[in-house]
Amino acid sequence: MSAIKEFLFNNEYAFLLQIAIILLATKLLGLLTKRISLPQVVGALAAGIILGPMLLDVVERNDLIVNLAELGVIVLMFSAGLETDIQELKKAGLASFVIALLGVIVPLVGGFFLADAFNVDQDPEMASLFWQNIFIGVVLTATSVSITVETLKELGALNSRAGNAILGAAVIDDILGIIALTVVISLGGKKTGDGESAKTLGSALVGDGVFAVVINILAFFIVAIGAAVLYHFFFKKWRESSNENLRRHNIVTFAFCLLLSFAAEMFFGVADITGAFVAGLAVSGLKKTEYVVNRFNTLSYMLLSPIFFANIGLAMTLDGLTGKLIIFMLLLMLLAVVTKVIGCGLGAKIMRYTNKESLQIGIGMISRGEVALIVANKGASVGLMSEKFMTPLVIMVVFTTIVTPILLKFVFPKKKNASGNSDSKNALETSGVNAQLEES
Repeated sequence: MSAIKEFLFNNEYAFLLQIAIILLATKLLGLLTKRISLPQVVGALAAGIILGPMLLDVVERNDLIVNLAELGVIVLMFSAGLETDIQELKKAGLASFVIALLGVIVPLVGGFFLADAFNVDQDPEMASLFWQNIFIGVVLTATSVSITVETLKELGALNSRAGNAILGAAVIDDILGIIALTVVISLGGKKTGDGESAKTLGSALVGDGVFAVVINILAFFIVAIGAAVLYHFFFKKWRESSNENLRRHNIVTFAFCLLLSFAAEMFFGVADITGAFVAGLAVSGLKKTEYVVNRFNTLSYMLLSPIFFANIGLAMTLDGLTGKLIIFMLLLMLLAVVTKVIGCGLGAKIMRYTNKESLQIGIGMISRGEVALIVANKGASVGLMSEKFMTPLVIMVVFTTIVTPILLKFVFPKKKNASGNSDSKNALETSGVNAQLEES
């Protein structure tokens, strides 16, 4: 067996075979998980775990895989911004904002105190323990409602008061999560390869410190808004000069996404996925974006998304999985459920939803899905999260994905809704980045 493995994978063309294996394995296991009513993301993660060091160890997590995964997460976040309906966001109202806000604050605080109790060994090559522990809380703030939407559709409850609140709060939750990620990565102090702090606009003007981070974040969003306005103006006139959907439109749009992602990291010390998300928001306001969305979805689910999710599975290992870390994992799973139910439920109660509706909303926001994986992957890449925590976090994500539909079926009475299909389709289009892998 080892001789065959050596022959197949120890040559300069092995990367072609490895990518082919990843694509086939993620799709096969994705279809299997879809048959048991789980997102195909779970299957893609399972493929990475099976192919990686935990089991078969046939695919190496090399620089090519890591770089393709990085490009994949940029496209995923760009697609998430692209599919965000700005008008619907404006209509979400105060209730959805309060639900989302408390649904971010409570998991953030809970995750910090749990991590603070277990993460006590400072690695000199990592960020400080304080920021590492805060980052675990940031991962817990994420919400992915794609599985919730499917379950509510099945139960005929998508158009209920609680269902509408979940959809509105989920969109706002994404925005708040991106802001929290941006602040923590900036304040946590990213490092360059030689261990020195990365030079940014803020550090060049006032040196390192909180004020520099504030300058960086404000300057980034000012530049991003200016770039979005210019892009809107020129791209709109360019598109309107032609009645056809042209490939050059997609190329320019992708270049805009990559440039804003590069600028975010290079000049402002802001996460590249924040730049990608903002670029997607800028494009989402344009008319006739369906052509661009479809082409990016194709790029994503054919190559980049499977490699991104498989790469997370490849990073998982049983090394260092001590009894203490297993206890942390179990408590993390419990905390992931409880903090969203309490935070979002409390927000709903404040906005005068009934006790039953508040519980329904809290449970509907439990699933972390691909959003938490994207955030965790980014944190690991900038020294804010030790790789030993990747396995507990992935298991937490899978657990919340499985438990959410089960709990929803307990708290929502099943009823038929003739209009459920069309409304759920619209909701799914704006509910996150999982859709790229749901193409069969």
